[in-house]
Amino acid sequence: QDAFVAFHVDKVLVSKYLKPLLIGELAPDQPSVEPTKNEMLVKDFRELHATVERMGLLEPNQLFFFLLLAHILLLDAASWLILFYFGTSLLPFVFSLLLLTVSQVQASWLQHDLGHLSVFRKTKWNHLLHKFVMCHLIGASAKWWTLMHSQHHAKPNCFHKDPDIDLHPFLFALGKKLSVELGIKKKKYMPYNHQHKYFFITLPPLLFPTFFQYHTFYVAYTKKYWVDLAWMLTFYIRFFYTYGSLLGTKTLNSLISLHRMLESTWFVWVSQMNHIPMDIDYDKNLDWMSTQLQATCNVEQSLFNDWFTGHLNFQIEHHLFPTMPRHNYWKVAPLVKSLCAKHGIEYQCKPLLTAFADIVHSLKSSGELWHDAYLHK
Repeated sequence: QDAFVAFHVDKVLVSKYLKPLLIGELAPDQPSVEPTKNEMLVKDFRELHATVERMGLLEPNQLFFFLLLAHILLLDAASWLILFYFGTSLLPFVFSLLLLTVSQVQASWLQHDLGHLSVFRKTKWNHLLHKFVMCHLIGASAKWWTLMHSQHHAKPNCFHKDPDIDLHPFLFALGKKLSVELGIKKKKYMPYNHQHKYFFITLPPLLFPTFFQYHTFYVAYTKKYWVDLAWMLTFYIRFFYTYGSLLGTKTLNSLISLHRMLESTWFVWVSQMNHIPMDIDYDKNLDWMSTQLQATCNVEQSLFNDWFTGHLNFQIEHHLFPTMPRHNYWKVAPLVKSLCAKHGIEYQCKPLLTAFADIVHSLKSSGELWHDAYLHK
């Protein structure tokens, strides 16, 4: 299966776990592709995947990721050093806050690489460094992230299967079909016709300081991720020891709250620009490539866009090849475009600000659809 191939780096290791599950082979006259899936597209994508492997595009450049980690650690240290050398007045505080936010967001992009096993070819090294970056540098559970994010990749924008769209219907009405369905059923958890307005003051600034902060500890505790919890505590010990020695209690609380809000805002706009404007519906059991292309779009490449989004501007390529190191996305993009053109699949790529605006436009559109269906007699 294409999803299995996409997620696993060490095929030899995981095949050992699969052998006991083998119950037989399909007879030669039996179809190997389900009717809902495009057989020719499946064949062509598997050929593309083989080409990608032959080209070495799944092999990471260790220097690239070392430099990413180095610049994260330098920014983190600079944030504290500014307060240490220049005092804790307003201007040094603001500069320290900004550097800390940049460091944390860039660490979020790096942990994403590690969680996808795209930094090292050995799984255990990815997991070890993932715990250092996610748990120690950020203060969240690595296993919690993997649990949630793997589901998102398997079925992006599929209601009840992608945890990233669990905000529907409790906070937002997402997707045309789901919004109309909600209106017909007369469901109203929120004033969805105004959701494009309250989006600005809810999800972007509050996702990290509220839901993620609670949920990562809740999942780590209930699932007994004791190693992750121990690593996470080292973040808080380090943070409160280093910054607490310079700042009073109120200022320290302001620093951690403001940096979480800024980090959350940056993360939400970047992570949602590729998905919310796309098709959101129930699972249609399409083939791997069709599933990913319906739910993802790209943002134009530039040095700034690559750095600012952690290369998530190449969301299409990332979803098709989740274990591919991000520095190779631009190399495979022309091949993906060509395959999309061959099969008549839309390959969306837009400017960064247009992608941000499309989040608001899609929320407004789905909110209006809900409102019309809700008022319809």
